[in-house]
Amino acid sequence: MRISLFLFSLTLLLACNNPANHNYNTSKALPSWNNTPVKEQVLSFVEKVTEPSSIDYVPVEDRIAVFDNDGTLWNEKPLYIPLEYEINNIQTKVAGDTSLLSNELYKGLAEGNLAIMKDYSTFELITQLFALHDGQDEVKYRESVHRFLSYNHHSKFERPFKEMVFKPMVELVHYLQKHQFKVYIVTGGEITFVRTVSQEIYNIPVENVIGSSVKLNYISDDQGVRLIRTGTIQSANDKQVKPSNIELHIGKKPIFAAGNSDGDYEMMEYTLSGNGPSMAILVHHDDAVREYSYMHGTEKAIEDANSKGWQVVSMKNDFKEIFPN
Repeated sequence: MRISLFLFSLTLLLACNNPANHNYNTSKALPSWNNTPVKEQVLSFVEKVTEPSSIDYVPVEDRIAVFDNDGTLWNEKPLYIPLEYEINNIQTKVAGDTSLLSNELYKGLAEGNLAIMKDYSTFELITQLFALHDGQDEVKYRESVHRFLSYNHHSKFERPFKEMVFKPMVELVHYLQKHQFKVYIVTGGEITFVRTVSQEIYNIPVENVIGSSVKLNYISDDQGVRLIRTGTIQSANDKQVKPSNIELHIGKKPIFAAGNSDGDYEMMEYTLSGNGPSMAILVHHDDAVREYSYMHGTEKAIEDANSKGWQVVSMKNDFKEIFPN
């Protein structure tokens, strides 16, 4: 009798400490999410792909999750945060070199005329903005970005830009990591820009960030060894380029994807194109009170979400909180 009781107690103890036993904490999972069907779908998906006895079990090495950044993990209104940085950079440089005002884009942005950006394609815009960093030491660029994100504040919420993260989505990143997913950021934003804070604010290591990039020049001279930025675009990581760069940098198809716009359409479509279990969620900005409400740039993704099998996450209905306290 004592032996049976001992074995029962030992079995119970092992079960409670077994990482594969997920049921014990699902009721407390994702606390900043409301208990809606979308949350249940997410928890159910993670449960079935990580439970060894499940027919949908996915080995740890194949648990790949990809997240867009702007509008998915952190705020992107009224302007993309990287664009806020570039405008600040223009204003700083114009103050020291007024010859830059001969460039219509620089002049307009320095004077606060944001409408001028409509005169340029996305590629033209980022080409001109990145050109201002041509010749800059990569380390100096990284330092200036981190200072900006740490000390410059969002105009509406009056908090540092690096604190403009969506608490429920960061919880989701951590939840996946806890269940042995390798989580990547796959963003249209500049790769070094996002890497400056990815570990700090998301717990996503720099090597797990895939983004747009410029070519870097290697320099070795009497001043030392360093990498210098150029104004040449190496990769504009958006739309159909995202799956290509996922294959290039990860070498495996994700089984989970999170996006918020038409720029993430192909990434979510690609994620669900595999033979095994997979899931994609689309963050819908529909909360004008706690954040912003808008559809521009996400119309096609929202329209096709149901037919594609993507779960639409309503910030208004699915998120209990939006920003961290």
